[in-house]
Amino acid sequence: MTSKYLNPYTDFGFKKLFGEEANKDLLQDFLNQLLPSHHQIAELSFKNPEKIPSTARERKAIFDIYCQTKEGNRFIVEMQKAKVNFFKDRSLFYSTFPIKNQAKKGGWDFKLLPVYFIAILDFVYDEKEETEKFRRDVCLKDQDGDIFYDKLHFKFLQMPLFNKTENELETHFDKWLYFLKNLENFDHIPSILNEPIFQKGFEIAEIAHLKPSQVESYEKSLLDYWEVKNVKDTAFGEGKLEGRTEEKQSIAIAMLLDNEPIDKIVRYTQLSVEEVNSLKRRNQ
Repeated sequence: MTSKYLNPYTDFGFKKLFGEEANKDLLQDFLNQLLPSHHQIAELSFKNPEKIPSTARERKAIFDIYCQTKEGNRFIVEMQKAKVNFFKDRSLFYSTFPIKNQAKKGGWDFKLLPVYFIAILDFVYDEKEETEKFRRDVCLKDQDGDIFYDKLHFKFLQMPLFNKTENELETHFDKWLYFLKNLENFDHIPSILNEPIFQKGFEIAEIAHLKPSQVESYEKSLLDYWEVKNVKDTAFGEGKLEGRTEEKQSIAIAMLLDNEPIDKIVRYTQLSVEEVNSLKRRNQ
């Protein structure tokens, strides 16, 4: 493995940075850049995702986060690393879970806590370049553009459209986006990110700090990510995994360069032993 830091778009990397109890300060700092002033998080806790077993596999990189402001106002954040196909449908579907889970037995009056659905996208879903927006904040409005319901908000970040360089970063939010977009490619901490919250992020994301079992889990997650990235058609879910063989060969070559055993490469890439040995001979 040639990268020093985790890819935060993988399920493993995303959960490592934002989904662990010990790293709640990172999550809180990031979310407060997206949330309005009246919903700045002072305390947060994770809801147990095992209560939704029918979608457990899909939701391994989706977090229900129960939040409270310093004034005591409570609300829920549903945060996910968005999947490519049918992502708008998925977003609407998943936003219903923190809503339905508020239901109470008995004489409930249907009053709900506000819900924010936040999705980090490593792809661009806007079909026309002239309509592309890096950040899109969505809520329910009427025909005149007036807000009809102020307790359900969607926030989408199309990360490929964030193109600021280190010298162009102006806000703390800019720094977070720069950190996430470039984390896997950093070989050291840039001076502009040399502050406590990002120092902790780099420490958590450094692959050398992972246990062997965690490295193996990450490698599997990375392979899944690379394969899914080859899906071309995002609108109707009819895309095909083009170039899968080439992608697997690239992964195999990278693992060979890291002196990984043949059986492990075969297991991760599903190439044959003969194919891996052929690649090994060609790259010696």
